[in-house]
Amino acid sequence: MSPRRLFAMAFKEMLQIWRDPHSLAIALLMPMMQMVLLGYGISLDIRGVPLCIYDQERSQTSRALVQRFVASDWFTGVRVLDSDRAVREVMDNGDCAGVVTIPVDFSRVFTTTGSGPVQAVFDATDSNTTNIAIGYAQGVVALTTADFEMRWAQAHGLLPRTVGAVDFQPRVWFNEGLESSYFIIPGVVAVILALVGAQLTSLTISREWERGTMEQLISTPVTALEVMLGKIVPYFLIGLFDAIFCLLAAIFWFHVPFRGSIVLLALTTALFTVVVLGIGYLLSVRIRSQLGASQIALILTLLPTTMLSGYTFPIDQMPAPIRAVSLLVYARYYVTILRAVFLKGSSALDLLGPILALALYALAIVWIAARAFRKSLD
Repeated sequence: MSPRRLFAMAFKEMLQIWRDPHSLAIALLMPMMQMVLLGYGISLDIRGVPLCIYDQERSQTSRALVQRFVASDWFTGVRVLDSDRAVREVMDNGDCAGVVTIPVDFSRVFTTTGSGPVQAVFDATDSNTTNIAIGYAQGVVALTTADFEMRWAQAHGLLPRTVGAVDFQPRVWFNEGLESSYFIIPGVVAVILALVGAQLTSLTISREWERGTMEQLISTPVTALEVMLGKIVPYFLIGLFDAIFCLLAAIFWFHVPFRGSIVLLALTTALFTVVVLGIGYLLSVRIRSQLGASQIALILTLLPTTMLSGYTFPIDQMPAPIRAVSLLVYARYYVTILRAVFLKGSSALDLLGPILALALYALAIVWIAARAFRKSLD
């Protein structure tokens, strides 16, 4: 391999990138746009759930329960309804995620028995939001019930029930505030690198075929390995630039805590970049159409990275066959490394399995891509 020929090939590709507005837009603008859109647009934190309350009794006791919902940070825009018709309207129109109904005999039953029935109806078209909203409502009712039980016991000259009580004191590590952005933003870095890297390199060899310059490239003394490295090295540098931008944005813009090693993160990011660039280059060699190569690259990078890497859905909650398939998804290992390095401060020894898997993936992709290109017009 000649360093001179390799440098000439890389310089030619850099000129091609500079003269191609499409490639420049993908390399520079797309990471910024995706970081903003995905960083702010995706959140698993459900706050401000719209709730309606149908207070049929309107007593002091029922109003106390209503005020508990109003004062809660979990619900917003709590509306008090006055008829069964209004309940049906808000549920049909989607104005409220749920309706809590306090019956007309709520105070009487509670005063007599020490407990009172409260009905809640939720719109389950969005099952995730509904499950969280039900948990929020149960929390409000539990706090209110404890207060009511205390008052009821005091009014009847009884001691509050304490037998069998459990003092549950949970502690949360690595993400003390339970911020979903800390879970999502590191995964966004993997999505951007996978999409941008494969999209750019998927156009390299197919562009030569479409523009009729492949004959000139074949006639030169450059070897297949020099062609591959010359095509990939400029995009590798661009990928590292995009990675630095995304990682700095995650730390300083989205304030995701960084507790690990910068060196470890840099090495694994370089491995992941090599994998996605190799996949794009391999597709560019096999598919001589820029449009076809870019579309296949989109399918092979975006879908597995978002669906099967653990970026959006927990892998341990997937069915066993899907979990087995996810072992073949290269982004799974990088997403695991990103979250562990950012939030846990894990060392290379802690992440030995994902690092080895990513390294083997990089070696395999580079070897296959190097053997795929042939200096032939067939």
